[in-house]
Amino acid sequence: MAKQDYYVLLGVSREATLEEIKKAYRKLAMQHHPDRNPGDKAAETKFKEANEAYDVLKDEQKRAAYDRFGHAAFEQGMGGGGGGGGFDFGAGFADIFDEMFGEMMGGRRSRGGPQRGADLRYNMEITLEEAFHGKKAKITVPSSVSCESCKGTGGKDGAAPKTCSTCRGAGKVRSQQGFFTIERPCPTCQGAGRVISDPCPKCRGAGRTRKDKALEVTVPPGVEEGTRIRLAGEGEAGGPGAPPGDLYIFLAIAAHRMFQRDGANLFMRMPIAMTTAALGGDLEVPSIDGGAIKVTIPKGCQNGHRFRLRGKGMTVLRSTARGDLFLEAAVEVPVNLTDKQKKLLQEFEAESDQRTYSPETHGFFDRIKEFVESLKA
Repeated sequence: MAKQDYYVLLGVSREATLEEIKKAYRKLAMQHHPDRNPGDKAAETKFKEANEAYDVLKDEQKRAAYDRFGHAAFEQGMGGGGGGGGFDFGAGFADIFDEMFGEMMGGRRSRGGPQRGADLRYNMEITLEEAFHGKKAKITVPSSVSCESCKGTGGKDGAAPKTCSTCRGAGKVRSQQGFFTIERPCPTCQGAGRVISDPCPKCRGAGRTRKDKALEVTVPPGVEEGTRIRLAGEGEAGGPGAPPGDLYIFLAIAAHRMFQRDGANLFMRMPIAMTTAALGGDLEVPSIDGGAIKVTIPKGCQNGHRFRLRGKGMTVLRSTARGDLFLEAAVEVPVNLTDKQKKLLQEFEAESDQRTYSPETHGFFDRIKEFVESLKA
């Protein structure tokens, strides 16, 4: 099934500002949050889709890629955060120019000499708690490594390649056609500049063999969606005598059941019983660091009231600072009342002055009355 356009999904135009995108995302996230829709798979799916769309459109580089290529920009083998731990092969970062402009006169453009190994990409998904604390992860990367038998030279018993007699090591040959000089990769050495007369039987002269590499990755505290970690020299092995490429770890952060993240700040919806909101009291809410935080609810707390807990948000990357935690009060109206409870509420209603216990409601209906009367005048 084709993915829905991210702009359509969030309900914004393609020219929308970051603030407009953020506002639309928060509205959808609150509407479809799992805590508000327990057991509703459709709401959970919409919540995840909104997170995915926001993660792309809030980032300038990702948004530019999406505007140009659409969803294809983040599929296998292209740039963008991925989920679930996957691996992409390809020349990737090292030879982009060659990929685009390398086909000349029937052959790929060659720079001559041994070629550096290709860069590799590994997609890793972590939890929000792991993003807060940081972690060490062991991964297995299928890659090409230097052949142990020939020590990467490609020659039998480690014999070094010889300079190509056709191009004299340049990797290119030239031919004159009229007024033009045409340069092509050397047909003898295929642009390498060197030839192997007696290839290694294990790697057949390539100097490389396939092998799964076990690596340890250190994820620092405070990383965000799309953070890229570079492991120098852990990419594909290069040609004989050439350095290896690099390995790039792209991080994706899984959606959290309790918290929503915006940079270093965290947001959480906090349901409050009607009696607690009216009379005040203390509640405990979870903290991203694994503890509990005591929150004092003032008397008469209204729905939508926001509490700011400074320094209780995410770790800031390469810093000892932390963001803030914002709690939004969601006053819950009682349901499934007994007859006695209904009678008590009716008595409360009868004995109370609405101007005192519901001033906002009273004022709202007063304004409606004034508006209607003004239409009659």
